Amino acid sequence: MFDQLAGRLSAAVAALRGRGRLSEENIADTLREVRVALLEADVALPVVKKFIDAVKARALGAEVSASLSPGQTLVGILHRELVAVLGGTSAGLALNATPPLVLLLAGLQGAGKTTTAAKLARWLIETHRKRVLLVSTDVRRPAAILQLEKLASQVQADFFAPPSGAAPAAIAAAALTQARSGVYDALIVDTAGRLHIDAALMDEVRQIDAAVNSHQRLFVVDAMSGQDALNAAHAFSAALELTGIILTKADGDARGGAALSVREVSGKPIVFLGVGEKTGALELFDPERMAQRILGMGDVVALVESVQRNIELGEAERLALKVSQGKGFDLADLRSQLEQVHRMGGLGALMDKLPAQMAQRSAMPPEQADRQVRRQIAIIDSMTPRERRVPGVIDGSRRRRIARGAGVQVQDVNRLLKQFLDMQKMMKQLKGGGLRRLMGAFRP
Repeated sequence: MFDQLAGRLSAAVAALRGRGRLSEENIADTLREVRVALLEADVALPVVKKFIDAVKARALGAEVSASLSPGQTLVGILHRELVAVLGGTSAGLALNATPPLVLLLAGLQGAGKTTTAAKLARWLIETHRKRVLLVSTDVRRPAAILQLEKLASQVQADFFAPPSGAAPAAIAAAALTQARSGVYDALIVDTAGRLHIDAALMDEVRQIDAAVNSHQRLFVVDAMSGQDALNAAHAFSAALELTGIILTKADGDARGGAALSVREVSGKPIVFLGVGEKTGALELFDPERMAQRILGMGDVVALVESVQRNIELGEAERLALKVSQGKGFDLADLRSQLEQVHRMGGLGALMDKLPAQMAQRSAMPPEQADRQVRRQIAIIDSMTPRERRVPGVIDGSRRRRIARGAGVQVQDVNRLLKQFLDMQKMMKQLKGGGLRRLMGAFRP
């Protein structure tokens, strides 16, 4: 989400390299570039002005330590001010309420409320072992109700079927009664949205909130909505006493302005980031780590958490035992590893969490790398079980058949087989438990 902004900010401070001191002149030049970068990222003008003034006040007259260059000093100042703009400390989600904890999701249509409701349910179930009930009050879009019901089954949450013809507030009240009688820990209420802000939408949301006396009122906003996010934040803040913000589609090509603006304008903390379409693609928002990502420092903590959350330790142990016993690493094993990378959001999502300098060393762009992973999975899927177990039987005619089945060129099949042979040689060097010790590092 912050690739463009990170690149511009890095270029802005690069001009300070080799200077022995931060002066008013070189700070002004750098901050001019920072201001342009923030405006191009669609950050609200009042937020930009406040941020630049704060950085300037800190930077003027700042002494450069013996171990830091002026550029590093300014990066440190930028980092501290970005953390302040993004909320200072990680707010998290307060769960200390008498059950059932009621969480109300509000926002405009298309922001991703329904998917976010399922993601939040999964997070509560897997992270806090909560028993969760989901309900949709969007009576205008029956498809939204069916979507939430399907998602509820995927995340192992229960779903409250709305009574036919009932008003949204009555549906929410009935779901709360069910949550109490069913001894649920949490009730998540998905509300309707509009393509624009109107009085009817705000009145409906207020009625639903009053019917269930929500503990958490979370504003769901699309990271790609830019300045429109600020208008929506103002409107929903006036209608509801919001407790937090969930920023969705943070894995897209948004310029990042919404993240830097909506918290400052609304005064409410960002508590979650939606980083993909899958129900597990929800991350707790941490201002410190997000500021590091914006400045190109990466987020290695989030990378490790993603690995721990998505890697199948049972499968890893099976592979480690197989290799340590001298049994061959085959194409079925390779497919399993590629599938786990895909579940973590692909190579693009992993590289996004690496420091910029490390990510730039990649031989290809993240999007191209993700396409290659999907292509390799398709190639392996086009093989017979025997071919996966014994790649040596794959001759020229088999390679042509596999290429046709996967919709790729024979050269792509040849390239995959060569890479596999290289990996197979590496795996042979890990005999004697080396791989098992390596995988043990990923245990939470």
